[in-house]
Amino acid sequence: MTKLALHWKIIIGLISGIIYGILSSSIGIGDFTSSFIAPFGVIFINLLKLIAVPLVLSSLITGVASLSDLKKLSKIGGKTILMYIFTTAISVTIGLLVVNALQPGTTVPQEIKIELKKTYQKDVTAKTGSASKVKTRGPLQPLVDIIPDNFFNSASNNRNMLQVVFVAIFIGVGLIQLPKDKSKPLLSFFSSLNDVIIKLVEIIMEFAPVGVFALIAQTINRVTGENPNQLFELLGSLGFYMLTVILGLIIHMTITYASIIKFFTPISIKDFFKGIAPAQLLAFSTSSSGATLPVTMEQCERKLGVPEEVSSFVLPLGATINMDGTALYQAVATVFIAQTLGLDLDLSAQSTIILTAVLASIGTAAVPGAGIIMLVIILESVGVPSEGIALILGVDRILDMIRTTTNVTGDATIAMYISREK
Repeated sequence: MTKLALHWKIIIGLISGIIYGILSSSIGIGDFTSSFIAPFGVIFINLLKLIAVPLVLSSLITGVASLSDLKKLSKIGGKTILMYIFTTAISVTIGLLVVNALQPGTTVPQEIKIELKKTYQKDVTAKTGSASKVKTRGPLQPLVDIIPDNFFNSASNNRNMLQVVFVAIFIGVGLIQLPKDKSKPLLSFFSSLNDVIIKLVEIIMEFAPVGVFALIAQTINRVTGENPNQLFELLGSLGFYMLTVILGLIIHMTITYASIIKFFTPISIKDFFKGIAPAQLLAFSTSSSGATLPVTMEQCERKLGVPEEVSSFVLPLGATINMDGTALYQAVATVFIAQTLGLDLDLSAQSTIILTAVLASIGTAAVPGAGIIMLVIILESVGVPSEGIALILGVDRILDMIRTTTNVTGDATIAMYISREK
C-alpha cells in the first residue's frame, strides 16, 4: 500500500481543522477547543521553535565555513540581499496595481466601518504606541539591533534570530581564517549537530497533521468566538479587501517567483511548487517563517537540490528579512484604508509606499510583531490616519497565514536562484 505523502496529510489536517473549528463554534464548545485541542498546536509550534536557533547556528556556521574564502561569502551575501530587496519592491508594486484597479475600499458600508473601529480600538492604541517607539529610533538602530552584547540572551529568544544569524556568520568567518587542523574539531561538532537537528525535523513533521489541525481549529475559534455567523459577517464586509490581497499574492507567486524559477534555475515550475509544498502548508498553518524554517531548509536541500552551503545562508536570512508577502499586504492595506476614509493617494504618495515598505521590511526585521508596526509607519508616511488599521485587524490573522506562505515561497525561490548563480 502506498504511503500517503506528507503534504496530503497536512492538507487533511488543515481541512479537518476548518470543519471542526466551525462546528465547535456552532455547538458552543469553544472553551473545550481552547483547553483540549489548541494546546497540541502550541506544542507543535514550540517544537519547531525549539530547534530553530540550533538549526540556524549549526547550518549557517558550517555553510559559511564551507565557502572557504571571504570573497565567495561576500558575493553570495550581496546577491542574496539584492534579490530580496528586488522581489520586495516588485511585490509592493503588484499590490498597488491590484488595489488601485479593484478599489475595494469603496465597497465597505458606513455602519461596518463604525463597528470595526469600536471593536479594535484597544488594539489600534497598542500598535500605534509600538510604531511610535520604532519611529523614534536612529537611522542606524537596525544595524545596532543586529549585533548582540550577549549571545546567550539572543539564543534564548527566537525573536532575536537576526542576531543569531550575525553570530553564526561571524563564527563562520573566523573558522575560514583558521588553519584546517584547528577548525576541523569545531566544524565536525556543528556538522554533527546539524545532522541531529535535521533528524529531529523529520520526527516533528510526523506530528504536523495533528498540529495543523489544532492550529486551524483554534484560529477559527478565536475569530468567531461562540458565534459562527461572526466569521461570515467579517468575511462578507471585508471579503473584497481580502480577495484583493490574495489576488496580489497569487500574482506575485505565479509570475514573479515562477519567472525566476523558469528562466534562472534548472528545475521546472511544477517540480518547484511540489517540492516546497510541505513548507508552504506549514507556513499557512503557523503564520511563522521562523517556525517553518527547519522544514523549508529540509525541502530545499532534499527535494529541490539546493546545496547546504547556500540553503544554510540564504534561508535563515530570508526568514528574517524577506517580507514580500507582508510588504504587498501593507501596500494594499494602506490604499484600502485611504479609499475607505475617502482619501486620495497620488502617484507621489504611492511611490513613497514602495520606498517605505521596502526600507521598513529591512529596518524592522528585528522588531517583534513587525508586520502591523510596519503598516502604521507606512500609513503615517503618506498622511493616512493610523487609526484606520482598526478596519482590517479582524481579518489580519487569516491574511497573515497567506502572506507567510508567500514569504516562505520567496525564500525558497531566492535559494534556488543563488544556488544556480553562485
